[in-house]
Amino acid sequence: MGITTQDYLQTVGIFKEWTISNLTRLRLDLLAALLAMAGYKFSELLVPHQELAENAYPIEVQVATASADAPAAPKGPEPILALLATADVNAGIKTAKKCTACHVFDKGGKNKVGPGLWNIVNADKGAIDGYAYSAALAEMEGAWDYQALNGFLYKPKAYLAGTKMNFAGLKKPQDRANVIAYLRSLADAPVALPSDADIAAETSTLTQ
Repeated sequence: MGITTQDYLQTVGIFKEWTISNLTRLRLDLLAALLAMAGYKFSELLVPHQELAENAYPIEVQVATASADAPAAPKGPEPILALLATADVNAGIKTAKKCTACHVFDKGGKNKVGPGLWNIVNADKGAIDGYAYSAALAEMEGAWDYQALNGFLYKPKAYLAGTKMNFAGLKKPQDRANVIAYLRSLADAPVALPSDADIAAETSTLTQ
């Protein structure tokens, strides 16, 4: 079936109406955009833009500062004397296993890389026979009492610069207490446990 002249003219008429309608709409949209831009420029001429010297509604921001009265964080090892009475010797043995490569714990045992540790608690520093101490430790005075062992086991090189002890240290107070309790047991006559006065004095000294 062919297209008649009437159908052709009707189709052309519809297309023409659609084209005119869309062109009219496009012109109106363009005109609206131009009017909006012109209105914006005109408003800037009437009311020039100015930078505010400060916010119209200032916002107060509180900056947290450290209080001068706040206690300082403790430096060095925490007190352990109060832990010794209930310290776990068996746990100390397990923790001290990492030390057996350098130390002997048996009575009469020969020195290794480090000195033997039998009867070490309250022994004079740098006094184990047959061991070549570092100059720093050989010249150090005092005894390996509980407080000295606590400080040394916490971080050897911080306790004594120049020591040959290549050990990072025991950061947990209970681990140090357990090891010291084990070292205390390595003696024919273990030294006495700390008194209440000793515990109070240590706490006062290390928490100042």
